[in-house]
Amino acid sequence: MASAGLHVRLQQAHPIPLAAAFEVAAGELLALVGPSGSGKTTILRAIAGLVHPARGEVACGGEQWLDTARAVRLAPQARQVGMVFQHYALFPHLTAAGNVEAALLDRPPAVRRERARELLATVHLDGLADRLPRQLSGGQQQRVALARALAREPRVLLLDEPFSAVDQVTRRRLQRELGMLRQRLAIPIVLVTHDLEEAGVLADRMVVLSRGETLQDGPPFEVMAKPKSVHVARLVDFQNLLRGEVLAHDPSGDRTLLRWLDYTLDAPLTRAVSPGTRVAWGILPAHCILHRRDRPSRGERENPIAGVIGEYLPFGENAAVTMWVQGRQDAELRLSVPTHVADRNRLAKGVEIRVSLLKEAIHFMPDAPERLTAPESAR
Repeated sequence: MASAGLHVRLQQAHPIPLAAAFEVAAGELLALVGPSGSGKTTILRAIAGLVHPARGEVACGGEQWLDTARAVRLAPQARQVGMVFQHYALFPHLTAAGNVEAALLDRPPAVRRERARELLATVHLDGLADRLPRQLSGGQQQRVALARALAREPRVLLLDEPFSAVDQVTRRRLQRELGMLRQRLAIPIVLVTHDLEEAGVLADRMVVLSRGETLQDGPPFEVMAKPKSVHVARLVDFQNLLRGEVLAHDPSGDRTLLRWLDYTLDAPLTRAVSPGTRVAWGILPAHCILHRRDRPSRGERENPIAGVIGEYLPFGENAAVTMWVQGRQDAELRLSVPTHVADRNRLAKGVEIRVSLLKEAIHFMPDAPERLTAPESAR
């Protein structure tokens, strides 16, 4: 990776298990996602030097910050890290400008004041420099915290659930502002978030963690559409997690034949799975394409599936549809349908529908536990 990037490798058994490894290039934003207790905040604090893992390495810009094998362990103040905490951590007795100046104590007072106001303007807080934290909204306090983090001219920016304490409208505004700001910051950024949608919008790459271990690393949509395992699929809320049997490979047709219920489905050619193998497989709801009820098309021959709507829930621009395949309540398939399409097709509970499962969107996973999302009899 580029010398200006961040390299992290952390290992320990306790008190919090860690087996994490990832890299972040300069100008790249990496999201760490996973359940509570998966070690996300601990990893940020280890990068910043606030906790000391049993084994590992942290390097940034070609400089070694941590190397337990060589007894290298730079103090937090020597690492030039900017960190934004979940609950801001502002000094309540200092103004917005004073909080930013607190990160600039190595500079003359006049320089501190000028630089603090420049940074507050950068985060859209012009004119609010003299207000105390209690006089600011949650979003404004978060901007002060970000300005303070940037005051150190950090070589890496660490964001720990930075938008979780604000309302949804403010959250979206802050996300847009971070998206614009990062275009001007040629440094690695690591974001901890529980919000998969936020990770998808902001991040170039996503690391999925469980019990401190890196399970998968890749572009957000790729991770959410093609999880490496059933465990990862559950962590990223993969909706259609099913079980079937590989029948055969057809190299001439660039396909693998998959048996599910009474259907034989075309899937992408996957030679790694032997014919006769029971597999976990899945497909995103958006890749289950509804057939028009009034005028079926000849093009709707790609893995056609029939069933009846078991649940219909409109949510703004899209409707969540649960289809009982072949009318079986123990064989569910979830769809996401634009609301205007759902209205045009008069979708409702009990309505019979047909859908196509896009071949290239069918994804195999290597492990198939005893129970996925429905009884074995439905698989």
